[in-house]
Amino acid sequence: MSARLPWLGLAALSLLCGALAGLARLGWAVPAATAALAGWHGALMIGAFFGGVISLERAVALNRRWALLAPAAAGLSGLSLIAGLPPLTAQLLQTLAAVVLLAGGVQVLRRQAAAFTLTLAAAALCWLIGSLAWLLGGDLQAAIPWWLAFLILTIAGERLELTRLLPLAPSARRGFALAALALGGGAALSLWRPDAGLRLYAAALLALAVWLLRHDIARRNARQRGLTRYIAVALLCGYGWLAVAGALGLAGALLPGHPWRDAALHAAGLGFVFSMVFGHAPIIIPALTRLKLPYRPLFYAPLAALHLSLLLRLYGMLGAFAWRRAAGLLNALTLLFFVVLLLSSLRRGRAPADRLRKEPTS
Repeated sequence: MSARLPWLGLAALSLLCGALAGLARLGWAVPAATAALAGWHGALMIGAFFGGVISLERAVALNRRWALLAPAAAGLSGLSLIAGLPPLTAQLLQTLAAVVLLAGGVQVLRRQAAAFTLTLAAAALCWLIGSLAWLLGGDLQAAIPWWLAFLILTIAGERLELTRLLPLAPSARRGFALAALALGGGAALSLWRPDAGLRLYAAALLALAVWLLRHDIARRNARQRGLTRYIAVALLCGYGWLAVAGALGLAGALLPGHPWRDAALHAAGLGFVFSMVFGHAPIIIPALTRLKLPYRPLFYAPLAALHLSLLLRLYGMLGAFAWRRAAGLLNALTLLFFVVLLLSSLRRGRAPADRLRKEPTS
C-alpha cells in the first residue's frame, strides 16, 4: 500500500493542475502557476493522470515491483511539467511509462492469449506511439489521437473481458477487432493525411460505441439495483458520448482548428472516459487503496452533472462561447464534487472499523 500512495498522489496532482489548465484555456482566472500549463492540458490529463492510474492498476494486478516504474514515470512526467522543467523531461518520462506498461501487457498476453489481453496490450502500444510522436515531433496534436486510442482501447478491452460471460457470435468478435484496427489505422493515417485519417478514426469510434451498446453486459445490469445498476448507467451514458464523438468526427470535428473540435474531444475524453471513471471508481479505488468505499445513491449526482455540463459544451460548439466557457467551469466543479464525494464515502467506509478499535474489549 505504501508503495502506491506517492504515485496516486502525483496522479491526483496532475488531475488538479490539468483541470485548472483547462479552465485557463477557456479564459477563467486561475493561479498563474497553473495558467502557465494551459498548453499541457492534454499531457497532464491523459499521460500523467490516466496513464498513472491505469499503469498503477495494472502493476497491482501483475504484482511485480518493476511494473511500478510505469506509474512512477507517468506521475513524475506530470510533476516535471508542473515544475516548469523542459518538456523533454516529461516526454522521456511518459515514453518510459508507456514502454513499461507495454512490457506488462505483453507479459499478460503471454500468460493468457485472448482478445481482451491483446486489446489491452494494443492500448499500451498506442500510448507509446503517441508519446514518441510528442517526443520526436514536439507537437501534442499528433499525439492526441494515439492517446485517446490508449484510453478508449483500455476501456474497451476491459469491457470485452466481461463479455466472456455472454454468448458472442464470431461475427461480433470480428466486428470488435475491425473497429479496434480501424481506430489504430486512423490514428496512423492521420500523421500523413489528417482529414482521411481522422474520419476513419471517427468511424471507428462510432463503430466501437455501437458495439459496446449492443454487446456489453451493462445493458442487462441496468435492470439491477444499487451499485450494479449505477455502474451500468454510467457505462451506457459513456457509450452514448463515444457515439457523439464519432458522429462529430465524421463531420470533420476532430481536425485541428475545426470549430467543433472542442466538443468532439470532450465528448470522448469527458463524456466517455470520465463516465467510465465515475462508474468504476467504487471498484478501482478499493483495489488500489485496500479501503472500503460503500456505494451511495448520491453518486448519481456528479454523474448527472457531468452529462449536463457536456450538453452545455455541445451547445457552445454552435458559437455560444459563453456557454462553452460556463460548461468548462461546470466540468471542473463536477470533478471536484466527485472527488469530495469519494473522500467522504471512504471516510464512512472506515467509520465502523474505527469504532471497533475504540470500543473496549471484554
